[in-house]
Amino acid sequence: MKEDRPSWPRRWRSVSALAGRVFRHRWTRRLRVAGAVALTAVAGLLIGVMLFARADLNVGPFSAEMAVVPSLHGGTEINIPPLGSLHLDTHRGPVHLRVDLGSLDQSRTEALIDNPAAIGSAGDRAVDEVAAGVSRLGLRTMGLAVLGALILAALVFRDVRRTAAAGVTALVVTGGSLGLAAGTLRPDSISEPRYEGLLINAPAVVGDARRIADNYGRYAEQLQTILGNVSRVYSTISALPVYEPAGNTTRILHVSDLHLNPASWGLIRTVVETFEIDAVIDTGDIVDWGSSAETGYVSSIPSIQVPYIFVRGNHDSLAIQNAVAAQNNAVVLDNGLTEVDGLTIAGIGDPQFTPDKSESNEAGDGSGPEVLSAAGERLAKTIRGSGKQVDIALVHDPAMAQPLSGVVPLVLSGHQHRRSVTLLPPPAAPAPDPSASVSPAPSPSVVPQPTVATRIMVEGSTGGAGLRGLENEDPTPLSLSVLYFDENRELKAYDDIQLGGTGESTVEMQRNVVGLEPEETPAPAASQPSGSPSASN
Repeated sequence: MKEDRPSWPRRWRSVSALAGRVFRHRWTRRLRVAGAVALTAVAGLLIGVMLFARADLNVGPFSAEMAVVPSLHGGTEINIPPLGSLHLDTHRGPVHLRVDLGSLDQSRTEALIDNPAAIGSAGDRAVDEVAAGVSRLGLRTMGLAVLGALILAALVFRDVRRTAAAGVTALVVTGGSLGLAAGTLRPDSISEPRYEGLLINAPAVVGDARRIADNYGRYAEQLQTILGNVSRVYSTISALPVYEPAGNTTRILHVSDLHLNPASWGLIRTVVETFEIDAVIDTGDIVDWGSSAETGYVSSIPSIQVPYIFVRGNHDSLAIQNAVAAQNNAVVLDNGLTEVDGLTIAGIGDPQFTPDKSESNEAGDGSGPEVLSAAGERLAKTIRGSGKQVDIALVHDPAMAQPLSGVVPLVLSGHQHRRSVTLLPPPAAPAPDPSASVSPAPSPSVVPQPTVATRIMVEGSTGGAGLRGLENEDPTPLSLSVLYFDENRELKAYDDIQLGGTGESTVEMQRNVVGLEPEETPAPAASQPSGSPSASN
């Protein structure tokens, strides 16, 4: 005889009854009340902070408004209308500080400009003024958060104990958030601002990379520099301020992968003039197909009016290389060296020629990673035998760079249409030769190159990947970088500049100080271009 089993309705009624008992249990009710109090406290503190957590302060000749905004990433935003905005990675946590520079006292501004000592003292005072303003804003934020939570809880619960619990919760959450921001404070973040706005205003607002790189720990001095630059902008109605970088700084503009985009030349000229560039380095793919019909595109190189150093990319035929070499300010490197403003630069063209096989290109050695590595080996051998200390090596494809590890401190490349900065893996130690009992003396014509850590900078596409950059919903950004070298030929800082894509007029510029970047990881020995299964970019 089968055992009677409860039907599904009876089972459902049993489960419902059990759930009802659990729901009505006193501990469940307490958890519900605690959750409601916590949500109400958070909602109240958000309302109070977002609507009222702001304070006015004077910074030098400016009147500014500071505000606290809830955020997942923290940081500080300084809005400088009409020039743009600076974004600083000052702290972590759910608290974002926004500073809006407002009106300017004209008489105080003119006094600052006319008296250098006044600018210095204003910078010193500005640190104290900002610190006091942030402290006042923090206390105000905490008070408003608690008050907002109390008012909302009183309206929702109409119970003294629950209202008090909401206030305590808001106090703990706000105090913890502000404490996390204070505990993760990075005063040297002002050395690496991210700028958003018009390109022509970037140097005036951000300041000179060399000076910031050398003195990034001196917060007051950097605030003074920004204060002075912005004061000059506001005091000049019809012209932008003069950008005066350190006199012993060499500024190199790195471009790559123009891919026939005519907008690239205007962008390059603007950066060259605005940042007072000493030379332009182009790491290849200046055209798309390498055809003779494209040689007219490179005739814009003389309009740059500074030395233009070029290495061939896999889209550039020998006809294109010869057309570049014919320009009066161009220097083509194909397993050779040149010197610009004290910097020794070596480069080699890409051995592959992928787009248009109908064009003759005797330099093509076939295809494959072995061919690329062999080209890098040839350049490394040339550098070792040159008798010179080479500062920068140029290749098109990052897969050519590994043989240069330990030979030069810096390798510039392109090809991948995306920006990256990494360290190359160190060179492998040569295997000992058991047949050689005594090491032969080096040839007097070969100067041993010291082994150095080699950084590789892969540039994005300065031409926005050409026509292929318009294939996606969002156009490929136009990317280029300004590199700053000191009198010892050492890279001190670099600015990554990016336009949103073809048709965009505003830029984003990220200042990077060498030694302050996030920890770099070694680059792979071989690389494939972005978004392509083959080396066709």
